[in-house]
Amino acid sequence: MHLPRPRIAPLADTQLSPAQAAALAPVRAGGRAPLNIFRTLAHAPEALTAFLAWGSYVLSKQNTLSARAREIVILRTGFLCRSGYEWTQHAEIGARAGLSADEIAAIKAGAAGWPAAEAALIAACDELHARQFVSDATWAALRAQFSERQCMDVVFTVGQYTQVSMMLNTFGVQLDEGQTLDPDLDAR
Repeated sequence: MHLPRPRIAPLADTQLSPAQAAALAPVRAGGRAPLNIFRTLAHAPEALTAFLAWGSYVLSKQNTLSARAREIVILRTGFLCRSGYEWTQHAEIGARAGLSADEIAAIKAGAAGWPAAEAALIAACDELHARQFVSDATWAALRAQFSERQCMDVVFTVGQYTQVSMMLNTFGVQLDEGQTLDPDLDAR
């Protein structure tokens, strides 16, 4: 987390225009209250609508990565981007996807010590973050463990969560109520 307070404050329900309320409707499905990320992005309702469409693919079963693999990719990307908000949200989601607390913590350290499939995922995240490109060696390591489509979904997922992290960090989106910031990601 880079900022101690939002640059763009999340909108309260009483502040929403009809277009903003409509853009937030999908995240209210099932009676859930919108998170601060969505209340912040609602300032640009057309962008929020488009963002939700792509984000829904990345987080859906249409993404061919297993939930566990997807969460490793998201957590590593969030950590590399120093996004405390992203890390906090997805540490909880990663635990529900089967990652242990020790595995979640180990994602911060990189690929060393992980089995081949997870190490390839983490290495791909590192290369995409550093160079926006996956080397031939890392691509071969991915392809040894994953289908071509799954490898594409790795790149799609890293791209999505790099963008999310940039928005969260720059807009100053603060943690949602009841959440605690990982001290390794506190740059305030």
